[in-house]
Amino acid sequence: MELITNYFPVLSARQLEQFKQLAPLYAAWNEQINVISRKDIDFLYERHILHSLGIAKVIAFKPDTHVLDIGTGGGFPGIPLAILFPETTFVLIDSIGKKIKVVQEVAQAIGLTNLTAIHGRAEEVDEKFHFIVSRAVTRLKPFYEWTKNKYSGEQFNDLKNGILYLKGGDLDEEVAELKKPVQLFSLSDFFEEEFFETKKVLYVPVNNVSSKK
Repeated sequence: MELITNYFPVLSARQLEQFKQLAPLYAAWNEQINVISRKDIDFLYERHILHSLGIAKVIAFKPDTHVLDIGTGGGFPGIPLAILFPETTFVLIDSIGKKIKVVQEVAQAIGLTNLTAIHGRAEEVDEKFHFIVSRAVTRLKPFYEWTKNKYSGEQFNDLKNGILYLKGGDLDEEVAELKKPVQLFSLSDFFEEEFFETKKVLYVPVNNVSSKK
C-alpha cells in the first residue's frame, strides 16, 4: 500500500480502503483460479496495481469518460484505474470466463459501481469509448485493428481519444510496424522501482472515430 500512497498521495478514505482490500482478495482468489502468476502475487502492488496506474501518470480521465479494457485478465489495468477514477465508466472484457468471474467478484467486494466486466471478445462489443486500455495482450498492430470503430466522436480529455497500452522491452520494431503516430511514456520517469525500467505506456491517438457517442 505504501507504494500506492507514495505515488498517489491524494486519495479518499474510500479509495485507500479499496486499494487495501485488493491484496487479500486476490490472494484468496488466486488459490482457486490462477489469475496472477505465483511468483508475482507477492508483488501485487508493484507489478500489477502500480503498473496499471502508470496510465494515470499519462492522463487523468475526466468525469464521464468511457474506457474499455481489452484482455483484462484478473482486472488489470481496469480495476486500479476504476478505483482511482470513480467518475469514469470502465468496461473490462476477457475471453476467459473464470478470469472475468474474479473481476466481477473483486469489484463487487470492494464496491466498485463504475465498472462492468464482460466475458467475451473485443469485436463483440458494440459500445463506443473515449479510450481503450490494455496490458500487452498482443503486438500493437493487431491490437490497433481490434479497436477500430470503437471510438466515440466526443472529445473532452486532455489527450485525444485513443489507445493507452502498457508494454515493456524494446518496442521500436513494433511501433514502426504500426505505421501510425505513437507517443511513448517511460514509466521509469514516474516510478523509481527497478521493475519499471523498461516499462512504457504507448499512446496512439485515433482518427477513425465514430460520429456516435
